[in-house]
Amino acid sequence: MSEHAPSQRAALARAVRTYGGCWDTERGLRALRDAGHEPQEKHTRRILRDLASEGLLVKVEDRPVRYQVAQSD
Repeated sequence: MSEHAPSQRAALARAVRTYGGCWDTERGLRALRDAGHEPQEKHTRRILRDLASEGLLVKVEDRPVRYQVAQSD
């Protein structure tokens, strides 16, 4: 799994930047599958949290967890 982590992370970040909008685990899983990965739910949630901590996403809902692409200036 660790050998795929950087490429899954990069693929999801690219999808978020390309498509924008709201993101949850299901949308993240679909985006990763579309990019040719076999993602796991737990890992996908971790990637979304990481993208939020970097400022690419903003958490807008706690249960279920949903993110919105951060506004760029």
